[in-house]
Amino acid sequence: MSELFEDDGPQGTSNAPEFTVSELSGAVKKIIEGEFGFVRVRAEVGRVSRPRSGHLYFDLKDDKSVINAVSWKGQVAKMQVQPEEGMEIIATGRMTTFPGGSRYQIIVDSVEPAGAGALMAMLEKRKVALAAEGLFDPARKQPIPYLPKVIGVVTSPSGAVIRDILHRLRDRFPRHVLIWPVAVQGQNCAAEVSRGIEGFNALPKDGPIPRPDLIIVARGGGSVEDLWGFNEEMVVRAAAASNIPLISAVGHETDTTLIDFASDMRAPTPTAAAEIAVPVRRELWVTLQEMRARMERALSLGVTRRRQRLSDLSRALPQRGRLLDGPRQRVDQAEARLNQALITSVGNRRLKLSERSAVLRPTLLRGMLKRGQEKTAVLGGRLGPALARSVAQRRRDLSSAAKGLDPMRLSRHTVQARGQLDQLTARFERASKAQTERWRGVLDRRAGMLEALSYQKTLERGYAVVWDASGGVVTSAKDASRMHEVQFADGRARIGGGAVVVPSPAKAKKPKGGGPEQGSLF
Repeated sequence: MSELFEDDGPQGTSNAPEFTVSELSGAVKKIIEGEFGFVRVRAEVGRVSRPRSGHLYFDLKDDKSVINAVSWKGQVAKMQVQPEEGMEIIATGRMTTFPGGSRYQIIVDSVEPAGAGALMAMLEKRKVALAAEGLFDPARKQPIPYLPKVIGVVTSPSGAVIRDILHRLRDRFPRHVLIWPVAVQGQNCAAEVSRGIEGFNALPKDGPIPRPDLIIVARGGGSVEDLWGFNEEMVVRAAAASNIPLISAVGHETDTTLIDFASDMRAPTPTAAAEIAVPVRRELWVTLQEMRARMERALSLGVTRRRQRLSDLSRALPQRGRLLDGPRQRVDQAEARLNQALITSVGNRRLKLSERSAVLRPTLLRGMLKRGQEKTAVLGGRLGPALARSVAQRRRDLSSAAKGLDPMRLSRHTVQARGQLDQLTARFERASKAQTERWRGVLDRRAGMLEALSYQKTLERGYAVVWDASGGVVTSAKDASRMHEVQFADGRARIGGGAVVVPSPAKAKKPKGGGPEQGSLF
């Protein structure tokens, strides 16, 4: 291939073959891929880019050089450790070239940290970042229920951990247990544990599957690499967002993972998590019996004390017979006075009746009745002439009133009233026209002021209004992510799209809310 770069003489006089740029780039690609088909590179991770395609682009560098690296979507999914900026790693892959940019790069198949020190440094960096978001704040932690009805366990169904938890729960206080099977190490660990926590939280309270009152995330001991899935950010965020109280029991007592800081309580071992979850039924039963006995003794002692107190108070009361002596004597005296009072009252009423009955004689009643009949006859004779005189007088009054209703006089009065009405109508029209002119002048002046102060005039001076996608106005820098369109005096420009829409003044969209004072001008 060295012949490709020889120059035996001026162009046009050499017998060397000519290559196109693509042919030359392909030849270089074959040489690099043939010589470096498998490489392991120890380097520091520089810039990291994660586009929406799922591929991973990053730089491998030391103190003198930088190599571009790329991992395709399928390779990224298999990585147990994701490269992060500043992390020291050992990358395994193959060298290749990118003819479109005349550069070489390494296709990374796998990544492993360059020693435990790099892992711990990355772990500490992630811990600080998550703590700054408040995910480890003690104020967010929920109390653990004293005796949960249903316990959800997120762990491997085939390991010794679940058997230890079930055995401990059965010995202390049997409860209904739901197991969410997950991988507790490897590349699928973090995603499955996160789905397990979120799945338990998504169960409805009254659904066919009971919703747990407590979640235990458990795994046995292991190395830092084995427990790394419980340090992933997605697991920490799922634990912090859980509405169900969560106990983390990952590793042995000396092992610490980030889920321990986000959980509501950390247990040193999975067995200890089971002990924290439920009390000992026997001890609880003994405590209840002791409390029952104390309650019975307290009730018995209270009744005894009250009985003694009642007995002591009863000694101070007089005898029952003596209590009724006075009232009995007062009843006898009242009875004696009542008999005499009844006799006296009857005599008095008989005397009054005799006095009244003396004046109620039949002859006297007949005389009174006769005088009443005579008076009625006299009044009846006078009633007819009185009614006739009254009717005649009413007829005379009606005739006099009818004479005053002259048609000619009524016509003159109507003409006079119509003339007054026409005068009032003309005066009202002149007054209304004058008032309308005054109102029109005020309205014109205010319309001029409104036009001078409108936000359209402000736009003509070089300002703009920022709209979001829903037609609202963006008024704060905190809402800059919602910016969709910018309105100028001569139209609108969509942010990022480049399209410009120039609406007519009659159809220009008014700011939402009614006035320019609600807009965002800059």
